[in-house]
Amino acid sequence: MTKAIRTVKTTVKDISEPLTGIKILVLEDEDQWELPPFRPGAHIDLHLGKKLVRTYSLCNAPHENSRYVLGIKKEDLGRGGSRFVHENLQVGDRIDVSLPRGGMELDAENTNIFVAGGIGVTPFVSAIRYMERQGRSNYVLYWSSNGPPSIPEIVRPAIDAGRVHISDTRHDPFPDYAAIVSAHGQHSKVFCCGPEPMLKGFEQAVLSWPAERVHIERFSVPKLDIARSDAVFEVVLARSGLEAIVDPGANIVHVLEELDADISFSCEGGICGACRTPWIEGPPIHNDRVLTPAERQKDVIVCVAGCAGPRLVLDA
Repeated sequence: MTKAIRTVKTTVKDISEPLTGIKILVLEDEDQWELPPFRPGAHIDLHLGKKLVRTYSLCNAPHENSRYVLGIKKEDLGRGGSRFVHENLQVGDRIDVSLPRGGMELDAENTNIFVAGGIGVTPFVSAIRYMERQGRSNYVLYWSSNGPPSIPEIVRPAIDAGRVHISDTRHDPFPDYAAIVSAHGQHSKVFCCGPEPMLKGFEQAVLSWPAERVHIERFSVPKLDIARSDAVFEVVLARSGLEAIVDPGANIVHVLEELDADISFSCEGGICGACRTPWIEGPPIHNDRVLTPAERQKDVIVCVAGCAGPRLVLDA
């Protein structure tokens, strides 16, 4: 069986820092080929070193297939990915990146409402650029932060068109999410990304909204009671033939790392989808916030998975 392509080799073409602690990273194919296409709102994983894989949103328009643009905030209390980017990466460095995945289902008819906190605007930038290029005006961005906006130039056409409301919460009122969404009605589709307290407030504001009209992106993993497995089970990698025992309550990630499995991990909390893997036998216990019920019939987000049977066989 031919091994599927999992990463693309890129070169750091440019690094800029429009605001202290925020870097804009531009990646190109090292041989100047077109990069794999992506949908508005897609993500890629940066393979920054052995076992250091982190997920970031693509910030360029999908038609710009010669480069990937990322906006990365340095998180001193994070898990090391952003610090590596800020402190180690230089122009000319080579980075393996995953194929783009995910994206946003934009409403073609009704208003699309984007609500962002600080660097939480990055998941929406490619969608906004896509809509601007399509000549669509059925969207509005509400962007607040505890200071000046981090990367305003990245959505400058939308700002100039009056489709962006920016607030500095150091002196402006804290956004009233219920008022924002109700002003446009439940026929709209709403998207939100930012710090966890903001997301909780936003979730309360759209509690009565149909689930299919709400899209929430998270940068950090919320604390969840994850249902793992109550009994010992065996994890088997069908392609390589590797196998190992997973003890009750254990995190399967640690077991797969011991096997040096060819499966990428990033968030390790079931929110980014980096470790999405087809499963053959199980069934898995699903704990992610990524897959739909239909997708769970064939795939599993491994980092938060358990197994309801004696063997979890992965197509890996």
